[in-house]
Amino acid sequence: MMKKLLEIKDIYAEAEGNEILKGLSLTVNKGEVHVIMGPNGAGKSTLVNVVMGHPKYKVTGGDIYFEGEKITDLKTDERARKGLFLSFQSPEEVPGITVEGLLRSARSAATGKPLKLMAFRKELKEKLELLQFDESYATRYLNVGFSGGEKKKNEIIQMMMLNPKLAILDETDSGLDVDAVKIVSSGVNKFKNPENAVLIITHNTKILEDLKPDFVHIVLDGKIVKTGDASLVEEVNKYGFAEFKDIAINS
Repeated sequence: MMKKLLEIKDIYAEAEGNEILKGLSLTVNKGEVHVIMGPNGAGKSTLVNVVMGHPKYKVTGGDIYFEGEKITDLKTDERARKGLFLSFQSPEEVPGITVEGLLRSARSAATGKPLKLMAFRKELKEKLELLQFDESYATRYLNVGFSGGEKKKNEIIQMMMLNPKLAILDETDSGLDVDAVKIVSSGVNKFKNPENAVLIITHNTKILEDLKPDFVHIVLDGKIVKTGDASLVEEVNKYGFAEFKDIAINS
């Protein structure tokens, strides 16, 4: 059985003519939780947008593989159908489309199969309860009038309902209070299993208190300069990212 899920090979990428990723490589296997850490501007969000095929970013070198298939040139929706999911730093409000409506459309598009409505609504209700949402949220327009924490928790509900093979969480913990972080962490822990993987992008460590990563990667100047286990988080907490600058310069 293939264990390798995502493989990024020596990726270079730019946006608006500015080179941001500079030969970054990363492998994520099934059953793993990876964390990408680094200061603002290091290239973390660029990395996940490149993985998802955002048209703003141009890959100028290297390749991306998902379950052994080259996806470097695929469109975003094609990558999503293959099992990639990205939660956004700042989820958009979408008037006219309900939470349930979005999830039903996305689930149907991902599976290519008609939904059993009663079973779907029962599952959605369970996920809403897990994230401490009233079930009435399912009928509200997507993120309209939601607090910052509600928007982030709604992203986790989408992840759980769509059940991707690889979930990428881009600073999902940003702006959340302690209780909301614990709820989000609980949702991620419920989601992860031996057949999927989670990639968490953060410059904070709150979400990692209840969610234990297998690998932690430090990104500076568009490259991974150090990889370690969960103990690397404590190193960052103690010394910050400054101690890795010499590594970045010499790499």
